[in-house]
Amino acid sequence: QVQLVESGGGLVQAGGSLRLSCAASGRTSTKQTMGWFRQAPGKEREFVGSITWSGTLSPSRTYFADFVKGRFTIVRDAAKNSAYLQLNNLKPEDTAVYLCAATEQATYSSADAGRARWYAYWGQGTQVTVSS
Repeated sequence: QVQLVESGGGLVQAGGSLRLSCAASGRTSTKQTMGWFRQAPGKEREFVGSITWSGTLSPSRTYFADFVKGRFTIVRDAAKNSAYLQLNNLKPEDTAVYLCAATEQATYSSADAGRARWYAYWGQGTQVTVSS
């Protein structure tokens, strides 16, 4: 079982930045994908981005939703079993609860990366609010 805990959300003005953290604990695999989704009130959960690797020392690959358009990045810290979502140039429409998700397998297609069902574990989410 894997537990995920997100942190780093908050209130920021449009154009500002936030860094969200997702820490994984419990039984973890050397192959992993950690993803971020978001859900705004009254809207469906949508994929934001993910990072995947096939071994502890292997390079990572990232996938992002089209709406990100270079504003967000994801990095991982293998030693801390954590992933970080850097949100830059935030817009009011980015306001949502951001959820971390993980699966104990590497991801080789953007289609899989963007499917909520691809992920077996989910965190509780952290609120991001962007004011205009």
